[in-house]
Amino acid sequence: MTEFLLPAFLFLIAGVISVPIASRLGLGSVLGYLVAGIALGPVLSVLGVDVIQIQHFAEFGVVMMLFLVGLELEPKLLWAMRTRLLGLGGLQVGLTAALIAAAAYALGSAWQVAVAIGLIFALSSTAIVLQTLNEKGLMKSDGGQASFSVLLFQDIAVIPMLALLPLLATQHVTHEGDAHGGMSLVEGLNGWQTGLATLAAIGLVVAGGMYLTRPAFRFIAHANLREVFIAAALTFVIGIALLMSLVGLSPALGTFLAGVVLANSEYRHELESDIDPFRGLLLGLFFMTVGAGIDFGLLAAEPLTILGLTLGVIALKAGVLLALGWAFGVRDEQGWLFGMSLAQAGEFGFVLISFATAGAILPDDIAPRLTLIVTLSMMLTPGLFILYDRVVLPRYHAAEPRAADDIDRQGRIIIAGHGRFGGVVNRMLLSAGHETTVLDHSSNQLEVLRAFGVRAFYGDATRPDLLHAAGIEDARLLVVAIDDRHRATEMVRHVVKHHPHIHVVARALDRGHVYELWGAGCRDIIRDTFDSAVRAGRSTLEALGMHPFEAERTARTFVSQNRRSMRELADLYDPEVPNHENAPYRDRARELMDEQAEEMRNRGRGAHHEGADGAWARPTLRDQEAARRTRD
Repeated sequence: MTEFLLPAFLFLIAGVISVPIASRLGLGSVLGYLVAGIALGPVLSVLGVDVIQIQHFAEFGVVMMLFLVGLELEPKLLWAMRTRLLGLGGLQVGLTAALIAAAAYALGSAWQVAVAIGLIFALSSTAIVLQTLNEKGLMKSDGGQASFSVLLFQDIAVIPMLALLPLLATQHVTHEGDAHGGMSLVEGLNGWQTGLATLAAIGLVVAGGMYLTRPAFRFIAHANLREVFIAAALTFVIGIALLMSLVGLSPALGTFLAGVVLANSEYRHELESDIDPFRGLLLGLFFMTVGAGIDFGLLAAEPLTILGLTLGVIALKAGVLLALGWAFGVRDEQGWLFGMSLAQAGEFGFVLISFATAGAILPDDIAPRLTLIVTLSMMLTPGLFILYDRVVLPRYHAAEPRAADDIDRQGRIIIAGHGRFGGVVNRMLLSAGHETTVLDHSSNQLEVLRAFGVRAFYGDATRPDLLHAAGIEDARLLVVAIDDRHRATEMVRHVVKHHPHIHVVARALDRGHVYELWGAGCRDIIRDTFDSAVRAGRSTLEALGMHPFEAERTARTFVSQNRRSMRELADLYDPEVPNHENAPYRDRARELMDEQAEEMRNRGRGAHHEGADGAWARPTLRDQEAARRTRD
């Protein structure tokens, strides 16, 4: 028992410590797991732990991940993204794989090995890139959207890659089960018999997903025992993986197909929530075993070769991405963001290396070098984003001409950002007869707006020179609707300081952002989802039997109380201390909550509060009696 418990404890404690630290440093969870594995490597070696065996077990996390990827692939989403998904993503994977394969072949690798190497390095790190883009507020930009399309295509492309790898084997391996000494349903069969068995297995997975899973899960759900449903979900995934292995196919291929079949099932979200914790733990374990297996002796013995190949892969991928970005209209600083964010190799590269090694595709002396290159490229990714922020962006902003000549008419109302928030504000103002000037950094978004006759201009709205060109000196109102909290706060601070005559309406992403904007001088702050949540609360009160008049007055009272408390708590807010650890803030917040609850209870049905009755019909005696019966 000790031989099992000690390694399990070491892996868990290493992940629990390293991943939060890596996330806080902006490195992402994948690098955290890799670092944890690197730190564990010497300890596991001393204890005699077989890391390779643990890695084969942890690879099942990849199978679960691809099942979840299949569940997320809704046909409508894929169709809406078809141009960039197939064009940009397909060309990136194809060109990168071809160029790297050609380079590997020129360096002396067999063509099968060269193709495998090309496929491995064609992929990028979904986990690191998406997390970094979200943290920096770049996901809505042209470069961010292009990166997301390519990453989605790469995740889908893993499936045919896993199916292709066994065909590249340099030694005879009948199927993956034989490679590991397992059972087989196709052993001893000729070619056409094996093909029929394979087609039958795929058909069984598709037909079972369409016709058998729903009644089976419905029957299990009637037991009302969560652990039984979780066991059924695991049985479903493991059973499909086992069937695929028995006929010589990749388990990931079968579970991916099953996920696609169940994408529109009513049990989709329940399956996701049940499988995801196991997927996360097993993938974390897989990445830790990769880190533990890194041969740093090899890096010390061949530092120039390994580092040179790593930088070569990054440079080649970045070149392909920049060229494709230019061809698809993602240019200038957005093209550099697209090229630099996806230039690394990805976590699926570890998976393909493991599959290729087990399938006798990669020689034993090449696989450790590839693993090291993938790891180093991922570790260099934060540095690429820093390079983009500190070198690329300043150069483009310094070189970008002033927009005064392009803005032909200066408006009295300026809207910075025309996404889902700023777009609603702009449409309301236009419908009321006001003229607006829209500033946005998404060229694709602005092309759409101009097609509908909206006056919109490309550029970074946080730049003082662009605000000047838009007529900020003579403007009456500025709406700050960008989704980068730091830049929005700095923009508000600049406008309040240098143009105090302008009324600023600012979008806040959360409560903490409200305090930051308040400190910057803005006094008209709208929280992203606050008003919609209040409307949902009002509808809930009406559904419980409260008259619409009373529900509306309750909602307005709540909003008024919330605004008063936010103003008071803003003076106690400390951005360096979490709210729950800020004693003055925490204690006063609890007092205000009690005071507001007491005020709501004692308000009285007939009380009039801040004009809340305006334009509302008071409830009749019959309404009040019906509401009372509903509550009772």
